[in-house]
This record gives sequence, C-alpha cells and structure tokens, in this order.
Amino acid sequence: QLQLVESGGGLVQAGGSLRLSCAASGRTFSDYAMGWFRQAPGKEREFVAGIKWNGGTTYYADSVKGRFTISRDNAKNTVSLQMNSLKPEDTAVYYCAATPMSNVSIRLATLYAYWGQGTQVTVSS
Repeated sequence: QLQLVESGGGLVQAGGSLRLSCAASGRTFSDYAMGWFRQAPGKEREFVAGIKWNGGTTYYADSVKGRFTISRDNAKNTVSLQMNSLKPEDTAVYYCAATPMSNVSIRLATLYAYWGQGTQVTVSS
C-alpha cells in the first residue's frame, strides 16, 4: 500500500496563493506518476495536474494552466501543487493520487490506485 497524506489547504481570498503538499509512504515513490484532482460540491472529481515519475513531464487542466504548478521531490517522497491567482471556482476538496508509472492516461482518475484523504481549499470572492 502507498499511503498519501495531503496538507496545506485553507481559506484564501481571490487572487491569493496556496501550496498543497502530499507526503507518500509505504512503497517506492518513484514507481508512480502523481496527480492532483479536485471535487467541488455537487460536481464530479476532476483532474487538475499530473507529473510523471521523474518529474520530467507535467500535465494541467486548461482551467489551471498558467496558475498552478505541480512538482515532486523523489528524495523526500513528496508532491506539491503551487496554486497562484486563485479564483472562487477553484474551491474544492483537493486530492493527491498515485498511479503506476506505466500508466499513459494520467488524466483519468479511474486509473489511480492510491488516494489521499483530501484537503479543503476555499477561495472567497
């Protein structure tokens, strides 16, 4: 089992920034591509950002491109999501997730085997 624990959520005004972190334990972190997903009330879980096992390739949803940055540190078993220029529509529970490095469909939530418990991000207008 790969355990994932998110931190860093909170309440911020529109235009502000937050940095989410996800700490992994239990398996070899570099065997996994990592993703961040979010789910707002009444909506389906959606892909936000993803990063390949070595950090060399990143992916973003169009809605966050240019504002969010995903990164990972395999030595520390962590993945982070820097969120800038936050908007009220970014309000959601944010989850980090892990998928085997062989997965080429990094945007598909159904292919992620491990999930954190989620952290709430609230952006006020």
